[in-house]
Amino acid sequence: MAGNLLIIVLVISEPQLHTPMYFFLCNLSCLDGYTVCTILPKMLACFLTGDGNISLWGCITQFYSCSSLTATQCYLLAMMSYDRYLAICKPLHYVSVMNTRLCICLATGSWINGFIGMSVFLILISQLVFCGPKDIDHFFCEIAEIVKLSCSETKTIELVITVFSSIFTLPPFIVTVASYIFIIKNIMRIPSTTGKKKAFSTCSSHLIVVSIFYGTLVLIYVVPKTEKLRALNKILAVLYTVLTPLLNPMIYSLRNREMKEALRKFLKKCI
Repeated sequence: MAGNLLIIVLVISEPQLHTPMYFFLCNLSCLDGYTVCTILPKMLACFLTGDGNISLWGCITQFYSCSSLTATQCYLLAMMSYDRYLAICKPLHYVSVMNTRLCICLATGSWINGFIGMSVFLILISQLVFCGPKDIDHFFCEIAEIVKLSCSETKTIELVITVFSSIFTLPPFIVTVASYIFIIKNIMRIPSTTGKKKAFSTCSSHLIVVSIFYGTLVLIYVVPKTEKLRALNKILAVLYTVLTPLLNPMIYSLRNREMKEALRKFLKKCI
């Protein structure tokens, strides 16, 4: 949380970071901080006090916030990939194409798509009837676990969830993968080793974050939902909802020369 807040402060206060890449990074840090605040407080309270009670609407609200932020992150990572594609593959057109207006539109669109898209799930879940067991075998309120508790017929809602999840996550994933395919092809054409390293260094941090996020997300859906592997599913869910937001600031700050320089300048001002 502190790391994400520091990135936001640095991007706002340091003029050298007033670029599209850091604008999107600032949005990602806001999203990561919000994600941690959505899940971690209740999770820690449950571990420390042993009281895992949560109201139905509290559970639905937590699910909606978490799923909306996950969808938004898919779009933000795609926008950041597109930004790196333009910077590396179309450097002469980068400034004119990735202008302030486009950056604001892409970031705003990512947030709106994430939250409006997940509203469909919110409407569907609010229509379910809950009259049976009330125990969720998870660290937080995940949609699959909520649907399991319903006394209503759930085949339709499960199908809708699968379809809409694909609609809202597949396009940004394709944009991300396509961007990096073009980036890698472009980097491989650079004749000098120094040039290749310099080009790759501009997107290496983002590539690591994308790999961790989508890697854990894919594993969650690939790992069979059996009783033996239930613990692994829960660990993977915590990895992409809690651990990834905590790791992102470290990845971007430790592997980014501009961020390190901005931090040094900021500390000098403070001291």
